[in-house]
Amino acid sequence: MEIMTDQRFRKTLKVFRALLFIGMIVTALFLLCYFSVIGYAKLLGPPQLSVPQSTIIMSADGTVIGESHNGQKRYWVPLKDISPHLVKATISIEDRQFYAHHGFDFKRIAGAAIADIKAMAKVQGASTITQQYARNLYLEHDKTWKRKLTEAFYTIRLEMNYSKNEILEGYLNTIYYGNGAYGVQAASQFYFGKDAKELSLAEAAMLAGIPKGPSLYSPLANEEKAENRQATILTAMTTKGYIDEEEAARATRERLRYVGKHPSGELGHAPYFLDAVQNELKYELNLDERTIALGGLKIITTLNLEQQKIAEEIIANTIADDSEIQTAFVAMNPENGHVTAMIGGRNYQESPFNRAIQAVRQPGSTIKPLLYYAALEHGFTPSTTMKSELTTFRFDDGISEYTPHNFNNKYANDEITMAQALALSDNVYAVKTHLFLGERTLVETAKIFGLTTKMTQVPSLALGTSGVRVVELTSAYSMLANGGKWVEPVFIERVENHNGEVIYEHEEKERQVLQPELASVMSHMMTGMFDPKLNGYSAVTGITMADELSRPYAGKSGSTNTDSWMIGYTPQLVASVWTGYDKGKTISLTTEKVYSKDIWFDFMETSLQDEPVESFAAPDGTVGVYVNPDNGKLATESCPVQRLTYFKAGTEPLEYCIEHLDDDEAPKEEKHEQRQEKKPWYKRIFGR
Repeated sequence: MEIMTDQRFRKTLKVFRALLFIGMIVTALFLLCYFSVIGYAKLLGPPQLSVPQSTIIMSADGTVIGESHNGQKRYWVPLKDISPHLVKATISIEDRQFYAHHGFDFKRIAGAAIADIKAMAKVQGASTITQQYARNLYLEHDKTWKRKLTEAFYTIRLEMNYSKNEILEGYLNTIYYGNGAYGVQAASQFYFGKDAKELSLAEAAMLAGIPKGPSLYSPLANEEKAENRQATILTAMTTKGYIDEEEAARATRERLRYVGKHPSGELGHAPYFLDAVQNELKYELNLDERTIALGGLKIITTLNLEQQKIAEEIIANTIADDSEIQTAFVAMNPENGHVTAMIGGRNYQESPFNRAIQAVRQPGSTIKPLLYYAALEHGFTPSTTMKSELTTFRFDDGISEYTPHNFNNKYANDEITMAQALALSDNVYAVKTHLFLGERTLVETAKIFGLTTKMTQVPSLALGTSGVRVVELTSAYSMLANGGKWVEPVFIERVENHNGEVIYEHEEKERQVLQPELASVMSHMMTGMFDPKLNGYSAVTGITMADELSRPYAGKSGSTNTDSWMIGYTPQLVASVWTGYDKGKTISLTTEKVYSKDIWFDFMETSLQDEPVESFAAPDGTVGVYVNPDNGKLATESCPVQRLTYFKAGTEPLEYCIEHLDDDEAPKEEKHEQRQEKKPWYKRIFGR
């Protein structure tokens, strides 16, 4: 008996030793695997948290005007901008021990396993918030063992490298709430029409219940089931100690109002402007298309939504519906070049071709302010006179000739000043000036003003026969409006990445390119198109608008057989309008010829109606004197018309007008000067 007991003891001891040995091996292997996994996870470092997010484009006031989402709304908001009610509701229903565990809730896993075994089916989930976040970031939602192991590995990496709040923020920004809404911000806007930080307790509890089954628990799909789940969540929050029973009861009774649509902002407005922004991102900021489309960028543009609406409505109401005429429109802040409104055509769906940026059209007489600025640099003044008469210019020893014509073939057949020539848009005066300066002068001046299109050195260049882009000519006029500082078209003020970090910000670098006193003289000269005091052999070109203008404007109109322009400005706003036919068809109808002026006038008056009236400054180095606009000489009390005109200091006229004085009133020395007057310089040059 003793022998048998001893044998059994020995046998039991052997089994125990074997089991202990096997256990030690298993433990060693487990520890080896565990530390290998931990070490490998540590070696790999933090996993990237980047997820596809909608890029949004905003106007200058922060209104969303464009978005790239490919059917999915994805916005990222920091945890501090998410309602605390929603954070607590999510933790209460999804992962009560979130802040206590290290990625896996083993107690919950065991409980779920027992429940599944009892029911002989999958009835209870045990995934933590970290596990769900790992699945949303890196994995498909299939149910294979490989996927589960990979999910566990990513869970470990997340917990090792990110704080609990970072994981919670990421989770709340990536979970699906149904109806194309990914993340709490998109969901809050879709269901309740508000930002995530504004959610009430009742709204938060309702929203937190949706991810379990968007098709089942969405209040828009099944309100009864959604309310039952909301009640479950409120109870869980009470148990967790986040709220008391009275708060839960009030939230249950609260009647919720659902929006059921994603905010469109001002989508549909300014499609040509949005195209220009996309091109800037791609070609100027060198962002790739995927980053632009799915990088979660926030692009703050220069668009003034109110001005854009005004321009769109005015164009729609001005141009007849059955007309085939097209238009391009640009409004710009002359101080910084910010494009505040842009229209590239009458119907984007029919033609996305942006005529404001892409089209190259003949500017007609709107090129003359650039020509006359160059003339001012070369000693001309607003009082410089030349004869306006039908003139034929001959070149190459008489082999070739050129004869410019005024509108309706009207001429003064007498001397006119440069100020009057600009106001009346006298073509003969312009060509004479152009040829006197040399044909290359205007080409070089156009470059200084920022025009990049090729200019042909011909006599007719003074009349705008070489094409320009609307947006560039708007910038050129802006330099006159701001006193000669360089500006270029700006569409984007700032770009932020998905983390809110600024990756691009437009830097304004002040650079003086024009003489400020001459830019000022030019602006004051350009007010002449609206001033009847400069009427001569014809009325000033802006006479139809003159009586209705509410403030001082400087401007210039221009036309060719196929193009009609109006560009004008105040110190705070420049606007350019082009109308014409895409295929160069002649503009023949009288109504079509005035479209550009009508659009410009209505836009400027409407856009500036609530803005202070600003006059054009006269900087140091300029002198304002009253002159007789007919001859440019200093006006006397006897002159029937006197006009305040500005000159660069030292170039103002010194001779008084004596045409309206009696003989005994005229100073003898002035009479003598008049008798001894030399032949004008232009007559010596042009043989007139």
